[in-house]
Amino acid sequence: MGLIFQFCGLSGAGKTTLANALSNELQVKGYRVKVIDGDVYRQTLCKDLGFSRADRIENISRLGNYAASLNEEFDFIFIAAINPYEEGREVVRRSCNAKLVWIKCDVKVLINRDTKGLYEKALLPDGHPDKIYNLTGLNDVFENPLAPNLVIDTDVLSIEDSLHIAVNFIVNELTLHL
Repeated sequence: MGLIFQFCGLSGAGKTTLANALSNELQVKGYRVKVIDGDVYRQTLCKDLGFSRADRIENISRLGNYAASLNEEFDFIFIAAINPYEEGREVVRRSCNAKLVWIKCDVKVLINRDTKGLYEKALLPDGHPDKIYNLTGLNDVFENPLAPNLVIDTDVLSIEDSLHIAVNFIVNELTLHL
């Protein structure tokens, strides 16, 4: 049975980058790994959902259900999604026995990185046609996780250091699971 890990954090913090790096690292070691990228599934499985609290919790619930449906096929399943509410994280933790990894990064660092140009748009003046009004962590809520199983602070750690910490954690979880 596969182990499910939910990677939560603000946009641009490195959730998908780390999940993909972990996937590559673990596949080389012979493990079967699936990455469920919240951005990708917003276009398919969750395309009918908006960004209200209820929709965001439904979004993560669907991703968790999808992950659970795959746990016979994969050794590790990584859900990489912003997942801004503790309630949503708890739903996935309870329903899938998923471990929570908080990919933490200071919003000032994210504004400087702005890999997708989202922070720039969220900082536009109200009424601007390109303004984003619901960017989590800037002008929408992100509840800091109360009890993450692991915190990876990507504003101070390199991807290599983050990957090393995550691999050690996941291998330890696998050992505990056996």
